[in-house]
Amino acid sequence: MKSALWIPLVVALAAAMPMVGCSSTRTTESTGQYIDSAAITSKVKAALLNEASLKSFQITVDAFKDEVQLSGFVNSDEVKAHAGEVVAGVAGVRSAKDLPS
Repeated sequence: MKSALWIPLVVALAAAMPMVGCSSTRTTESTGQYIDSAAITSKVKAALLNEASLKSFQITVDAFKDEVQLSGFVNSDEVKAHAGEVVAGVAGVRSAKDLPS
């Protein structure tokens, strides 16, 4: 009779375990967030390459939880600002951190 009470508990715990493995923390992304970040990274890279004034520069794009970080080398503050504007215009980007000075 006691074992009959444990069966629903074991089933509930087993069902909840995959949800715990897919949750995010401050320093990690959930599976869905990781996929979203990968898509945003691709969109931002495409937007930068489609911009004639930016395609010749080596700009690296990293996205984490819809926040984009740019790094690399540009030859002026104007180019840096323009890259930030392009990134801010990409759908799904919550915030963008410009290239370091």
